[in-house]
Amino acid sequence: MIQWPAPQHSPLRALGLRLAAAAGLVLFIVVVVYLDRDGYRDLTGDGLSLLDCVYYTVVSLSTTGYGDITPVAPSARLINVLLVTPARILFLIILVGTTLEVLTTQYRNTIRLNRWRRTLKNHVIVCGYGTKGRSAVRALIENGTSPKQIVVVEPNAPAARQATADGLVVVEGTATRSEVLTEAGVREAQTVIIAANTDEVAVLVALSVRQLTAGRVRVIASVREDENVPLLKQSGAHHVVVSSSNAGRLLGLSTSSPPLIDMVGELLDPGSGVALATRSARRDEIGLHPRDLDDLVIGLFRRGKLVNVVGEKVRTIESGDTLIYIRDARSPEQP
Repeated sequence: MIQWPAPQHSPLRALGLRLAAAAGLVLFIVVVVYLDRDGYRDLTGDGLSLLDCVYYTVVSLSTTGYGDITPVAPSARLINVLLVTPARILFLIILVGTTLEVLTTQYRNTIRLNRWRRTLKNHVIVCGYGTKGRSAVRALIENGTSPKQIVVVEPNAPAARQATADGLVVVEGTATRSEVLTEAGVREAQTVIIAANTDEVAVLVALSVRQLTAGRVRVIASVREDENVPLLKQSGAHHVVVSSSNAGRLLGLSTSSPPLIDMVGELLDPGSGVALATRSARRDEIGLHPRDLDDLVIGLFRRGKLVNVVGEKVRTIESGDTLIYIRDARSPEQP
């Protein structure tokens, strides 16, 4: 099931309000008819009981009108003209309006789904909207990715509702199933981020993505244990982030070098302080040493491999290099 970010109104609540309105209208007319019951006659010529008033109200408002109870007094006929007839129209509006709203909603959702599928391309799929998934989405948005280009796959209903409330399109289901990934448009995606709760699920999701895309889509996965990194890469993940060991290293650094924790926090938070960024090497920078640039370059990607600029491993910048540098997060990122 695909959910779009929109004001969420419970269908049961909407239906309950309409039923309450219809019941209130019926009750109001019953009271009016009962107070003027002497102005009505049935086929036997007897007066109306409370049950007769309820019966007359229901058949009148539903436009059935058997004719076995009729208003004979002028006051009863005036009440029918001024109250019962408008109430009959209002009653039909309530019933028909509910049906029309359901049909209109279904038609609108169908049109929206078809339009969404046609335009969905080069998007990012986030599998899991727990702590890691939410942090990944925040980082994507802070780095310029539009929320419209993010699709969340989440099997947990409360988490799926939270993602929808955050303005994201959600495919409710487990990412280990091929049909769910297909609903999310995995074949047209640019990147799949796997933020599963367990390493076993992460492996299954990576295998499913590789099977559906034949390795054409970049897969970034998060695991808890170092020993599962090779397994994730064999399953099709291009990059693997180890959450538990990285957290443990930061905890260890905090005891001997507390300022390092603050610095890492600044680097990982694009909203304030400094941040890590990447850009392609410009033509006028080719042939220069990374230290000769105005930007503080700490590494680069060359022919698909990460190269450290510390030491003498990199003497000059080459054409096609992608620079990894530290920038001021409060200033616009360079193209």
